[in-house]
Amino acid sequence: MKKIIVLGAGLIGGPIAQDLSEDADFDVTAADINQFSTRKLGSKVHTINIDFSIQHNIREIIKDKDIVVNAVPGFLGFSTLKTIIESKKNVIDIAFYEEDPFLLDKLARQNNVTAFVDCGVSPGISNLLIGKAVSKLDSVDNVQIFVGGLPQKRDNKLEYKTVFSVTDLLEEYIRPARLIENGKMLTLPALTDIELIEFEGAGKLEAFNSDGLRTLMKTIKAQNMREKTLRYPGHAEKIELLKEAGFLDKEELMLEGVAVSPFEIASKVLGKSLALTENDKDITILRVVVEGVKDKTKMKFIFNMLDKFDEKNKIHSMARTTGSMATMCVRLCAAGLFTQKGIFPPELIGANKEASDFILNGLKQKGISIEETREKFTSD
Repeated sequence: MKKIIVLGAGLIGGPIAQDLSEDADFDVTAADINQFSTRKLGSKVHTINIDFSIQHNIREIIKDKDIVVNAVPGFLGFSTLKTIIESKKNVIDIAFYEEDPFLLDKLARQNNVTAFVDCGVSPGISNLLIGKAVSKLDSVDNVQIFVGGLPQKRDNKLEYKTVFSVTDLLEEYIRPARLIENGKMLTLPALTDIELIEFEGAGKLEAFNSDGLRTLMKTIKAQNMREKTLRYPGHAEKIELLKEAGFLDKEELMLEGVAVSPFEIASKVLGKSLALTENDKDITILRVVVEGVKDKTKMKFIFNMLDKFDEKNKIHSMARTTGSMATMCVRLCAAGLFTQKGIFPPELIGANKEASDFILNGLKQKGISIEETREKFTSD
């Protein structure tokens, strides 16, 4: 029996632990600083309450485990991943942090560790699909990712609610967006190049630049590549107003003798109004387009996913889709179907047919349907 531990038992980590606990071959533990989060997980999941900011705590609770899932908040993600690798444990990582995970590739190989990183929706499922498509091409012209998790009802003044940490969400809005244009990397502000796109089942949404390419900029050689985040129309403009007014600045100010940053205050204030409640229903939308050439024939791959709130189990769609990608990566690792050592983002898994089929079939069995279409036409 494989011993699995999930670090972080929030809206994403909790469902991951519960999903894995349904597998008779896994003994599952979930750890979180919040007792309320661990208390909800049921009798099949062992629970521990610890402070993740103390790395010694992490080393202690993972020392007898076979596989670790890193689902801690983004600001702790990279340091936690490093600690897991130093502890010589295979790891599935969904933490959203700014650092380059490939900085830990040498360490992972030295410690005989397989580390699957960015195992969410995007980055995550999107990367897997890109890797699958690119493996069938001789050269890649264009890669486009459109992704968003949205409340089913537009009942919020900011046109949005999130299943993720609000701090991680706001980081996405202030972090410059990196993209590839004509073979070169460009950096643009987030929330720029807004366009309106119609999506079946969701209506007309706005799409804007976001920094979601991450590892793809190193692993995929494409002439043009970008990710855009999807929101209900008007959301970007409202967030931009907050940015321009300084509410997302990280430089500290003195407030009644205490040094605080506007970003911290905004995270606390918006944490209540932007958080999805257990009764809020959501949808997750993903569209991936890959264009290139194979044997002088131009090819275009289009992948579409529309997932909805799980009515039966009362699980948010974004938590379910992100969590299912992570749990399928755990199962891939546990089954010994991918044993290379080092840092592996999903696009490298996608290039491996057996591994990608295993994950995609697992997602399909969970009701997460991805529609694939292909177009071919002769190159000039």
